[in-house]
Amino acid sequence: MKLINIGFGNMVAAGRIIAVVSPESAPIKRIIREAEDKGMMINATYGRRTRAVLVTDSGHIILSSLLPETVSHRLNETEELTEDYE
Repeated sequence: MKLINIGFGNMVAAGRIIAVVSPESAPIKRIIREAEDKGMMINATYGRRTRAVLVTDSGHIILSSLLPETVSHRLNETEELTEDYE
């Protein structure tokens, strides 16, 4: 299981992430609100502005203060490292 840093030392299992999106659109805001109501939202922003929303295969929504491009880059690095060891 590979973990990626999503900011402030918080780690997420890379294999469980199915989407990394910006929080600006109305549908994503609705998804965040619904996940919070269901207890399926994890806020890893430490009070900073949410810049990326990670959607997991379990239905959890994770908020990060990193840009989506940064999270995506870290995911790609993790995949490249995995391929090197196979």
